[in-house]
Amino acid sequence: MKATKSAYPEDADLRRLVRFSAEEGTIWLAEHRMLLLHAASLGSLRKELVDSVGFEQARRILTRMGYASGIRDAELARKIRADASVTDAFLVGPQLHMLEGSVRVTPITLDMDISAGRFFGEFRWENSWESAAHVREFGAQIAPACWMLIGYASGYSSAFMGKFVLFKEIECTACGAPSCRIVGRPVEEWPDADQHTPYYRSESLVSRMLDLRSEVDILRSSLEQQYKVDNLIGESPAFHQTFELVSRAAKTSVTVLLTGETGVGKERFARALHDLSDRARGPFVAVNCAALPDDLVESELFGVEKGAFTGAHASRAGKFERAEGGTLFLDEIGDMPLPAQAKLLRALQESEIERLGDDRTRRVNVRVVTATNIDLLTAVKTGRFRSDLFYRLNVYPIPVPPLRERAQDIPALAHAMLERFGTLHGKRLAGITDKAMGALKAFSWPGNVRELENMIERGVILASNNGWVEVEHLSPCLGGLAERETGISATGKIEPPRTPDQRELCNIILGSGYSLDQIESMLLEEAVNREQGNLAGAARLLGISRPQISYRLKRNQGEPRRTTKA
Repeated sequence: MKATKSAYPEDADLRRLVRFSAEEGTIWLAEHRMLLLHAASLGSLRKELVDSVGFEQARRILTRMGYASGIRDAELARKIRADASVTDAFLVGPQLHMLEGSVRVTPITLDMDISAGRFFGEFRWENSWESAAHVREFGAQIAPACWMLIGYASGYSSAFMGKFVLFKEIECTACGAPSCRIVGRPVEEWPDADQHTPYYRSESLVSRMLDLRSEVDILRSSLEQQYKVDNLIGESPAFHQTFELVSRAAKTSVTVLLTGETGVGKERFARALHDLSDRARGPFVAVNCAALPDDLVESELFGVEKGAFTGAHASRAGKFERAEGGTLFLDEIGDMPLPAQAKLLRALQESEIERLGDDRTRRVNVRVVTATNIDLLTAVKTGRFRSDLFYRLNVYPIPVPPLRERAQDIPALAHAMLERFGTLHGKRLAGITDKAMGALKAFSWPGNVRELENMIERGVILASNNGWVEVEHLSPCLGGLAERETGISATGKIEPPRTPDQRELCNIILGSGYSLDQIESMLLEEAVNREQGNLAGAARLLGISRPQISYRLKRNQGEPRRTTKA
């Protein structure tokens, strides 16, 4: 039988097999006893295994666990759909895998003939619990991490086909892919099968434990030191790429220009550059050029002499002098007025400054790092920014990625913020629920890291002491998008999925603390971001016309910010 992008048969026959007996303390899938376990506890077990016996042996144990589970489900599949087509019978496995909460499975290609021994299957996985647990414990990976799940796929297919079918994980979300992708075929058809089959064979752990323990200790030590800076948190490939550029620049005197959207954390990367440089013992002075009135920029940067203007009752050093021997960070450099730009260019070229109202030059030993959230080249073309200063600053540009391009960093960032705001507000919290974390990772984050900070702080304030931060504590933008959920009836049967009704949705919105205008602004901005700046598409999402959305956007503080997804 051959199927491409197979549609699943109705799974009511599988759902009827699930029974909960609260009085007996048992859960059943047909006649097989099942367990509900916290994914986090399995993640902790995974870490214990890796710490004790190393990655290779831990992978072998977990792969074999998945393999055994897959064999059990294959036995069940033969009974459930004995009269169905081969394809529908085989798809019991992927459907059970989803019903058991392991992963969402989408068939891409399935070509199988049991009598001829022919098998080829390709599937896409989403929401893998194992990938999420592995990244939570060990960070982003360079090799696939769904060991139990791939073992299940191999065990199920092998038992169903009556011959060893080996699945390999070609793409994995633990490595930064948008979804996991697996491919399976008979083991003899894989040229590199000998690299994978050892994970399906048992092996004595004691004989290798001591050797592997020292190897693990060395590996863990090197991993902990890599990409470690106090004021930076990140594990994603996008973060590592930016951090690598910062690290290389830190050991030199090159002029660095940090670019990126508002709220991405440009100042944190500037501080990291300072901390990694040979100026780390000197001061780090940050200036937001956009926050200074035009007539005060020069005096703030270069200092002022007594009597230089009305109100200058004493001489005062500027930021350049205060940053002597260290780093001066000029944020929002694109908003600096043209007269101050000319003086800044001279300071960069000559390492000399003049205080306002003074004709004496002063030598300064300062590294200048700049940042902007606008396109400086466009500003040059429109005459708002000096071209000579632009080329002087743009020697070593470092783009800082927006938060939506580094979703892998959100759990680590959120937990660090939770700890910080818990201390600030005198609260002890258990953590962030899995559902809330999933909502955070799925959000588009137009306000980037700064918006995440605000949302986490709100969650800390609203959550109960010693409790969990839940979706409803974070934002109505997250809580109002609750997914369809399946409940259990009083008789132990699974109820049909339900969605929040109008009253529930209103309760979420009214309990959020946001005004009607704020709710409308958030909905408008979210719709525009989801459609990547396309107003017609955003209007369709909201069920209104394009002129209506344009009017509402102008009424709510001007034109929308347009973003493009990478």
